[in-house]
Amino acid sequence: MGEEQRVREWLKGVYDPELGVNVVDLGLIYGIEAEEGEIRVRMTLTTPGCPLHDTIIGGVRRALEGRPGVGRVQVEVVWEPRWTPERMTPEAREQLQSF
Repeated sequence: MGEEQRVREWLKGVYDPELGVNVVDLGLIYGIEAEEGEIRVRMTLTTPGCPLHDTIIGGVRRALEGRPGVGRVQVEVVWEPRWTPERMTPEAREQLQSF
């Protein structure tokens, strides 16, 4: 398993509190760079005014900090391209349809 895939697996433990779906399956993770103990995550949120911004970003940080080989974590929130439901995995769509 590559470093990016390993980070994605760790991030699957971070859930959007309102939707109950993890940030990876929601399609919120736009990019991951991992090198020399530093992880940089480029991500978005479902809406620019998301009231849970700090909660989700903090969850991403906590999911990565303290992992073996991880020294520094940077999270960059971007708004372009905008998130749309088409970014969700089939698993996320199925999970949301069950509500």
